[in-house]
Amino acid sequence: MRLNDDEQALLSAAAQGARTSLPAFLARSGLVAAGDLDDTAAAIAGRRELVSELFAARRHLGQVGNNLNQVARALNTGGQPVELDAVIGAVQRAVHRVQDATCQLLDRA
Repeated sequence: MRLNDDEQALLSAAAQGARTSLPAFLARSGLVAAGDLDDTAAAIAGRRELVSELFAARRHLGQVGNNLNQVARALNTGGQPVELDAVIGAVQRAVHRVQDATCQLLDRA
C-alpha cells in the first residue's frame, strides 16, 4: 500500500492516539470498515459525490470566467452588456457552489 506524506502522517498520528502500531491500527480500522460495509460504502460514495461536485463547479467557473471576460471586454470599449447581471449572478452561484462543496469536504475530514 502506498501513502503520500500527508496520509502517512495522519494515519501515524491516529495510530499513536489509539496507542497502537500503524500496522495494527490499519488492520483494526480495515476490519471495522469491513464489518459495516453499508456505512463504509456510504462514506466513500459521499466523498466521491463531493469531489465530483467540485470538478463540476470548476468547469462551471471556467465557463462563467469566459462570460465575465466578454463582459469586461465590452465594458472596456464603452459598451453596457445586457448580460452583466446574469454573468454576475452566475459568478456568485458558482462561488457558493464551490464554497458549499469545500465546507462539506472539510466537515467530513
